[in-house]
Amino acid sequence: MLQPPLNHLDASGWLERHFRQPPLQLGVMASGNGSNFEAIAQAIDERRLNARIAVVIYNNPEAGVATRAAKRQIPAILLNHRDYKRRDHLDSDIVAALKQHSVDWVIMAGWMRRVTETLIQAFPGHILNIHPSLLPSFPGLHAVEQAIAAGVKITGCTIHHVVLAVDSGPIVAQAAVPVYPDDTPEILQQRIHQQEHRLYPHGILLAASQ
Repeated sequence: MLQPPLNHLDASGWLERHFRQPPLQLGVMASGNGSNFEAIAQAIDERRLNARIAVVIYNNPEAGVATRAAKRQIPAILLNHRDYKRRDHLDSDIVAALKQHSVDWVIMAGWMRRVTETLIQAFPGHILNIHPSLLPSFPGLHAVEQAIAAGVKITGCTIHHVVLAVDSGPIVAQAAVPVYPDDTPEILQQRIHQQEHRLYPHGILLAASQ
């Protein structure tokens, strides 16, 4: 199995070996604007990640990620959670769509719904999420607001494997972001997003190499 480099001196050769392997087949799940989707797609374009986004699943009819996917001619499937009475029924349709497109890694990029065992068992150890805090601090909703309220000086973002308990799966990678005294949630969120966009492609690469 391809192992990540121990230091930056090994990185070039390791990435070259990564590109000799078949590309990762990604299924991206998103609820919003899709900026992390775009960051992953750009990393693929720039040959920093040997992968292909096979399909995008989105649950919000107004989600900007659908427009981003269309521009890249990537299939985007709307599975509106409001049409489902049970979460596992939604996840069953998500699994069917992902498998139809031969996905091997599921990438949650701003997916604002809790998932069930139905999805987790279909892709064991192959579902990643990104969260806007340095987990285990500030899990769940409103992580940025929680960080400001707690008065911390450093927060950040975390890529982790998805398990049933929210934001508690094994951590793949983290990036730190300073918190300044005059930060608003919106300003801090922007700085965290910048690190998310840098970190997520790298985290996918690390997770797939383990």
